[in-house]
Amino acid sequence: MDRPATLEHYKAAMLLSGAGDALGYRNKLWEYNTSGPAILEELKELGGLNQIQAELPDWPVSDDTVLHLATAEGLATGKEGEELLHDVAARYVEGMKDMEGRMPGPSSMLGVSQLKPGMEGGYRVPYNAEGTGCGAAMRSMCIGLRYPKPDQLLSLVTVAVETGRMTHPHPTGFLGAVASALFTAYATQRRPMTTWGLGLLQEALPIAKGFVKDQGFAVEETERDWNYFAEKWQWYLDLRGISNGAGPVIWPSAYGAAERDEAYKSFSLAGWGGRSGHDAPMIALDALLGADSDWKELMERGAFHAGDSDSTAVIACCIWGLLYGTQGVPTGNYSKLEYRDRLERSAEKLYALSH
Repeated sequence: MDRPATLEHYKAAMLLSGAGDALGYRNKLWEYNTSGPAILEELKELGGLNQIQAELPDWPVSDDTVLHLATAEGLATGKEGEELLHDVAARYVEGMKDMEGRMPGPSSMLGVSQLKPGMEGGYRVPYNAEGTGCGAAMRSMCIGLRYPKPDQLLSLVTVAVETGRMTHPHPTGFLGAVASALFTAYATQRRPMTTWGLGLLQEALPIAKGFVKDQGFAVEETERDWNYFAEKWQWYLDLRGISNGAGPVIWPSAYGAAERDEAYKSFSLAGWGGRSGHDAPMIALDALLGADSDWKELMERGAFHAGDSDSTAVIACCIWGLLYGTQGVPTGNYSKLEYRDRLERSAEKLYALSH
């Protein structure tokens, strides 16, 4: 993990994010399963992770990967500023035509239906008090691949905020995009994982808040609804004993599948772990902290749980790939993955742009 992030790490990040999505989703069967132990039992009956060939028709990627690709391919053009935002908005509109059997969330569908790429301000949608979901978080890891360096933090945050609120204008929603992008950038920097949450609260969120104010768009509503995200993250860092940015991480004495289901529920906004912008990256970080370089452990913690399992997995697996490559991952989990070529191609372009 001490080696700098190479092109192979970038490709693994994009590819394994798609693999985690397909595995956590299991063609609708696991994303909506209310029991982590039941998912693990079904996995066992399938012969375990080593036996899974994640390919069509049984293992499609979900809306998460389609929209993550839309963000990545927009960033891969090298465009900046408003030109980039219109480009990404147009790709979200296009991506929504590829949702057969992929289960996009209500805020994503509503937001994209309101985008008018190419028209002045057409990448912004009206404030939506319900826009708290994980739809922005699950498609923003690639922003950290495009802007991985500490001195690019302003670019990372502004792109995450603006692309995030194309569908999730509520801060609990779009700040999830900031978290996913930031943690990915931190992973490329090889920053210690115990510092990531503190960096989110102390480095990124103040920039995001200042940016929203400077833009003058939906400022009052955003500020009114701002605090929950940071308060819940502070609660989580306290819970794990990493609020000062140092370990050791505090884990419950028992933390198997059933206990994790309950824990993730306690992270959540409405009892469905990983559904919201704050807790999808939170569960992803929790899984990464607990798994180290063990893919199977990462999947058990980050993909096979009650709740929005594909959205937590798409984030966790992207970051894990950036840290560890594909080492130790059964090749069947990714070799014939839907959209593999697009995922790897966008990774190559993002790597070139970021170096």
